[in-house]
Amino acid sequence: MLSHVLTPSNCLLLCVQQNDTDQVPSGPSFMVVVAIDFGTTSSGYAYAFAKEPECIHTMRRWEGGDPGVSNQKTPTTILLTPDRKFHSFGYAARDFYHDLDPSESKHWLYLEKFKMKLHTTANLSIDTDLHAANGKRVKALDIFAYALAFFKEQALKELSDQTGGEFDNNDVRWVITVPAIWKMPAKQFMREAAYKSGLVPRENPEQLIIALEPEAASIYCRKLRLHQMVDLGTQTTQNGFSPTDNVGSGMSQAKEHVRRNRQSRTFLVENVIGELWSELEEGDRYVVVDCGGGTVDLTVHQIRLPEGHLKELYKASGGPYGSIGIDYEFEKLLCKIFGQDFIDQFKIKRPAAWVDLMIAFESRKRAAAPDRTNPLNINLPFSFIDYYKKFRGHSVEHALRKSNVDFVKWSSQGMLRMSPDAMNSLFKPTIDHIIQHLTELFDKPEVSDIKFLFLVGGFAESPLLQQAVQNMLQGRSRIIIPHDVGLTILKGAVLFGLDPSVIKVRRSPLTYGVGVLNRFVEGKHPPEKLLVKDGTRWCTDVFDTFIAVDQSVALGEMVKRSYTPAKPSQQVIVIHVYCSEKESVGFISEPGVRKCGTLRLDVSGTESTAARREIQTLMQFGDTEIRAMAVDVSTGRTVKASIDFLSH
Repeated sequence: MLSHVLTPSNCLLLCVQQNDTDQVPSGPSFMVVVAIDFGTTSSGYAYAFAKEPECIHTMRRWEGGDPGVSNQKTPTTILLTPDRKFHSFGYAARDFYHDLDPSESKHWLYLEKFKMKLHTTANLSIDTDLHAANGKRVKALDIFAYALAFFKEQALKELSDQTGGEFDNNDVRWVITVPAIWKMPAKQFMREAAYKSGLVPRENPEQLIIALEPEAASIYCRKLRLHQMVDLGTQTTQNGFSPTDNVGSGMSQAKEHVRRNRQSRTFLVENVIGELWSELEEGDRYVVVDCGGGTVDLTVHQIRLPEGHLKELYKASGGPYGSIGIDYEFEKLLCKIFGQDFIDQFKIKRPAAWVDLMIAFESRKRAAAPDRTNPLNINLPFSFIDYYKKFRGHSVEHALRKSNVDFVKWSSQGMLRMSPDAMNSLFKPTIDHIIQHLTELFDKPEVSDIKFLFLVGGFAESPLLQQAVQNMLQGRSRIIIPHDVGLTILKGAVLFGLDPSVIKVRRSPLTYGVGVLNRFVEGKHPPEKLLVKDGTRWCTDVFDTFIAVDQSVALGEMVKRSYTPAKPSQQVIVIHVYCSEKESVGFISEPGVRKCGTLRLDVSGTESTAARREIQTLMQFGDTEIRAMAVDVSTGRTVKASIDFLSH
């Protein structure tokens, strides 16, 4: 009845009327899916052609690179010229910035690790600012848009070279990955940045899919073959090794295997289900722990056979416990030795040298292991030593001697010498957070009988983290680490873009609803909520629940509500959306309930002769983003509906 006015984003209306939520009509067909993994510390892209979905290509090798970091991805660093124009991204940005003269570099705007700002900003808006290394403020939206535009250009260039002609952006379905624990405003912010960057036009929203990082990892892990992963569970005392010896050795063999295969950059994915998966039976459960640079995300999935669809069993959880926490601990250690006042000053006055110091730390951080006995040396840049002497009037060596940090020494070659215990103690707060979170998750009734725990993301390579997870689980689940653990999300995101309907059931992260007026009932409703209008007694502020926290929602499932314009001439209906972490909410004025968005129905141009206009609104909560659409019941015409979570 409505088929003629359905665009792909509201084609789900058809399904609702057939009450069959599985057959979601697919959107327009795309020749290629390109996924961008926009990480806190490193980023990259991968792609697959729709006609060869089992071939996933990861991006070309990047120029530059760090010692001890073999990675297809590039650092998430961006450099703007003094007049705020985009200059470069990744290694190129870092190297150029580093080579600038200090007198010049303080005018350039260099940013890194800025993605976390979207998670930590309480009232995120289009106008949220970021701070560059020199302390200057820039608009976050501009920075994210510059980064996405850079990836668009790189990917289209590579696709054009591959196909031997100019590749048209309209033929690409783009996928951007975000942490599952991100709230709606942060997801919407990414979408706004994509529109601004020209990745996709605003009129064609379905050309961009937001993918949740641990979901993407989960989709890829189902395709794993036995030679593509390390199973920590089976590595107990074989051949006289203890499990901890094996943590490192299994990973180093894996890295060797990845290095040998790196040249091809093309990964063949089983179009059937991987070998590991063949051990899973209907209803089996597993956990994906995605340990990235900024966040750690935990997802619990259950398998539905025969197609191998996935169902989320418990709402995504996690927190800001990524590997940059270790960098902050290192910074705290430096402040303890050299003084907070000096470190703050040094970062602003010699930003490029500070970046250098953190790169040196990064490569030593990757060498930390539970059984390590020899110390780790970290190069102090000459300008650090020099600037410290000017600032304090005594040497770095003197500072180390008089600080009471006994496990960090000064070596005559101009290096900080850290004992393995000192390095391990920098990891401890972050790893403790992750283990605490995992412990709490495994105590939940929905999370019993977990067959596998997949450890993915760049931080999953850390033997210290692997050992901690092993000790916590005590053999309750098998721990699986894919070989190319840093690229797992990227490849899964491509698979998700090829078939977004693979995840059939999700859990709502919050309770959502709106405030409504109900007929006042004596004894049930509090007297202070009474409103008398035209002789009728109403109860105000009643919370009308659309969906409750941790409720399971099928893909394409709709919440239906009807709204009537207050007066016939009204052009726009604006409805405030509220959310809460509590499951049952009675009134929008209760503690813990906050306004989180607005539903906007544009009813202009749909005026009808009907005495009472009814606008039927359909909201969809089962996808990675919340969507709304609406229809004027009397005329059957589509009403433009949008739901906005970014506070303006």
